[in-house]
Amino acid sequence: MSGRLYVVGTPIGNLSDFSPRAVETLKNVDFIAAEDTRVTVKLLNRFEIHTPMVSYHKYNSIERGEEICRRLLDGESCAIVTDAGMPCISDPGEPLVKSCGQLGIEVCAVPGPTAAMSALAISGLPTGRFTFEGFLSVNKLSRREHLNSLIKEQRTMIFYEAPHKMPNTLKDMYAAFGDRKIAIIRELTKIHEQVIRTTLSEAAEKYADGSLKGEIVLILDGAAAKQEKAETIDDAVELARQRIEGGLSASAAAKEAAEITGFKKGEIYRKLIN
Repeated sequence: MSGRLYVVGTPIGNLSDFSPRAVETLKNVDFIAAEDTRVTVKLLNRFEIHTPMVSYHKYNSIERGEEICRRLLDGESCAIVTDAGMPCISDPGEPLVKSCGQLGIEVCAVPGPTAAMSALAISGLPTGRFTFEGFLSVNKLSRREHLNSLIKEQRTMIFYEAPHKMPNTLKDMYAAFGDRKIAIIRELTKIHEQVIRTTLSEAAEKYADGSLKGEIVLILDGAAAKQEKAETIDDAVELARQRIEGGLSASAAAKEAAEITGFKKGEIYRKLIN
């Protein structure tokens, strides 16, 4: 009989959030697959867990995943953990879970803290419907294409972001979405936890210097239902001007405003340049 894979959530900051069930699971499995064994060993030492580890991350996921599956098929049990939060959610683990499913290996969840849901809950923005967009690309073109695909998205949007990318991300968000509400949640459950409720225009200006540090989750307000159609051509031109302020060319801004409002790109562009 094959073993079992446990997907175990670990604390995103405060170690007191580690559940008794998670501790028990890590103590009882045959081995632990960790994103970074140097990080996980600190957690294991804190809770006096002595289970052996193997590394499992995006750079060795194919070869190590095959090895883990062989051991599971031989009857061993394994817990997969990442540096913080729930595996498989913008973290390693998804390919391993998929492989286990294909091989008939049982997979169980041991829930733990998740930055996306925790940030959404304290953002002050609508929580009834939302979409998780993960990390944006470091490539400027890919990042803008991703954001442009969400212009008409009416659900609250959740993004993960690294501090050194924040200036460009906020600038591109303002260019794509105009001035919307945004909550910037940093250092969740840690000593310097902070919730910044602001607007894209203010955030893009205030944090252009890269002053925000730590682990960051962005919660962005969705598009208003009426945004899909501007009442007048002047509304469409104003929308285009907001995109230009965010860094787009007049032509690109006119194109986006046309897609959102339904007015012709040429008409918007002529009014912009005049």
